[in-house]
Amino acid sequence: MRQSSLLDIISPIMVGPSSSHTAGAVRLGLLARNVYDNPVEKITFRLYNSYAQTGKGHGTDKGLLAGVLGLGVDDVRIRDIFHSELAKNIDYKFEYYNDFNRHPNAVDFIFDGKNKMQISGDSIGAGEIAIRKINEFSVKFTGKYNTLLLVYQDVKGMISRVSTIIQAEDVNIASLHCDRSGKGETASMCICIDGDLKQSAIDKIKTIEHLDMVRYVRKLEN
Repeated sequence: MRQSSLLDIISPIMVGPSSSHTAGAVRLGLLARNVYDNPVEKITFRLYNSYAQTGKGHGTDKGLLAGVLGLGVDDVRIRDIFHSELAKNIDYKFEYYNDFNRHPNAVDFIFDGKNKMQISGDSIGAGEIAIRKINEFSVKFTGKYNTLLLVYQDVKGMISRVSTIIQAEDVNIASLHCDRSGKGETASMCICIDGDLKQSAIDKIKTIEHLDMVRYVRKLEN
């Protein structure tokens, strides 16, 4: 059995130099990739504030791209990701902004191509992250829990229908966050759970009327 070291406790095992600027960036990229759940053809990374100002020196740009390409925080290929075969298969660019309304280490992932989606997140320190927004909807999840994401038409009883299916699986809901563009318009639901949902339960949720998107995002392993 591998023994944990003091460095493992303080910070994740990673390709450096920075836990928030490098490891956090990789984990944000991985989580955004899992939410998007489509082949990545074209993407723009918008970096804000500290990420924009010092990101290149700390490998933030490399980490974000590596995560979107599916690499983990300890993968040595991160160091040379721009020249890798993986990176040659997608169209990507970086943009840099200052916005005092955003977190110091904030980023937008703008997925383009056949399937479009914008995902916004923050690196909050020591490799910890949070996804804050998907398209126009506010969300909050960290990759520590398996998470069910839904976009749907705002109709009565939607939360009850979804939670009933989860309850029938004897799975506990750790947190639930909802948002909507307006009464009776498009809405979102972000459900973090203890444990796991079977594919049969996810398929049952997909049969609920008025759903536009269902994503089951598994927790990050590193």
